[in-house]
Amino acid sequence: MTPRLYQTIAFEQPSAHIGLLRLNRPHVANAINTEMAEELLQFFTEMLQPPAELRCLLVMGSGDRAFCAGGDLKERDGMTDEAWSAQHAIVERVIGAILDYPFPVIALVNGAAFGGGCELALAADFIYATAGARFALTETHLGIMPGAGGTQTLPRAVGTRRAIELICAATPFSAEEALAWGLVNRVLPRDRLLDEALSTAARIAANGPMGVRLSKHSIRAGMEMDIHDGILAALHDYRQLIGTHDRREGVRAFIEKREPAFRGA
Repeated sequence: MTPRLYQTIAFEQPSAHIGLLRLNRPHVANAINTEMAEELLQFFTEMLQPPAELRCLLVMGSGDRAFCAGGDLKERDGMTDEAWSAQHAIVERVIGAILDYPFPVIALVNGAAFGGGCELALAADFIYATAGARFALTETHLGIMPGAGGTQTLPRAVGTRRAIELICAATPFSAEEALAWGLVNRVLPRDRLLDEALSTAARIAANGPMGVRLSKHSIRAGMEMDIHDGILAALHDYRQLIGTHDRREGVRAFIEKREPAFRGA
């Protein structure tokens, strides 16, 4: 991906196959305004164009205060219904792009993840968080409801009963609680968050990219099926790998006791 300049987000590549996307409005806790939503959509649109060199994407907030505080309510105050709906349609497409991104997306929650910010993190494949980070879906307290997938992604992570309580009571919860519930994979000291995530991303990027992509697809798709249909769908994905260079290279490298040189083909 060719880097470009954005106003509300920032992108860098710590290595050839790993991307780091920062939500970059720290002065307002990285709240999502219309410009950020548009830039996020543009980013994911560009990132999916060939050559698709990234094999893992990290998403975090700039600064020490927040991952993302959700929608920018100061901008939304006074919006017409039509303007609100138009902005929300962009956010919906962003969440869909994260969910559909073919390789793993890791959210690095380095502070508050409230409202749409929490939903953005939930759209990632898994989450690392700093000790003391806070999560909440507080939309019912604003007279609305989670509108960026939270009513679907949260119960899939923590269970239906807990999700109804958290959403309907608009109750904040800690990274430590999120870890215990299975929503967060790891809770880390702030100064280790990025390094540990980069280490995980490097392990992902070193594996066969087709195997990683189809594994993610198989897990995501299978969770919407009964176990028998899920296994059949997974076998369909598996068979796509049998005739590939990477399958042969992986076996050859193991026998020759060396690191494989995967091509993604």
